[in-house]
Amino acid sequence: MLSVKNIETWYDLIRALHGISFEVKQGDIVALLGSNGAGKTTMLKTIMRLLEDDQPEKGTIEFMGKRIDRMDTDQIVRLGISYVPEGREVFPELTVMENILMGAYTRNDRSGVKSDMEKIFRHFPILEKRKTQEAGHLSGGEQQMLAIGRALMSRPKLLMLDEPSLGLSPLLTKEIFTIIKNINQEGVTILLVEQNVNMALKYSNYAFLMENGRILRADKPEVLREDEDVKEFYLGIATEQSIKGYKRYRRKVRFR
Repeated sequence: MLSVKNIETWYDLIRALHGISFEVKQGDIVALLGSNGAGKTTMLKTIMRLLEDDQPEKGTIEFMGKRIDRMDTDQIVRLGISYVPEGREVFPELTVMENILMGAYTRNDRSGVKSDMEKIFRHFPILEKRKTQEAGHLSGGEQQMLAIGRALMSRPKLLMLDEPSLGLSPLLTKEIFTIIKNINQEGVTILLVEQNVNMALKYSNYAFLMENGRILRADKPEVLREDEDVKEFYLGIATEQSIKGYKRYRRKVRFR
């Protein structure tokens, strides 16, 4: 569905992405994982053409067989890609209903918009209860639900989510990921940027590990979960190797 090949993106004189290549298969949930500054958000914004530069310095991006790295953002949305940015970025002074309708700005099928709005309320019942409330007065979890619901109103084939669990409690995080899984089962492919590596690996079909603008590893979640480095640096699990290293360090300190 999505093919990214040898993408290089720069911020002024700083190269943020170093020849990134990956693919997203239709129907999958694919996770882009890594620490802060790894280039994950830059990759999503590059796909959506949301950076100041008109296009990546190098490389190509194709969606459903069409090259999109030279298209405008509204054209990309019309092709079938929606993006939920980090921090939600709802319109705080608009009501929940008005925010949701903003997601349908590329459409003119009134009956279809109404039907999709009802579907959004089935996914997020709390939004129906809050539909006349200003979005700025919602909780963080409710704003995240609203941002996802707004993105779904364009009927995306591919939904890109940037840190959907950011700032949420463990209980709300689990609820959001359950909803993401349900959306995927309805036929929407998901590209997910997430720092909660445990949750991302639990719900994804495939994952890429990014660091310093490069992809270091790519594999199925069950394989990455058993990798010693992934356990130690991304999952926070003390491995046998790291424990031995810590014991050696303690012995050195003790006899200094």
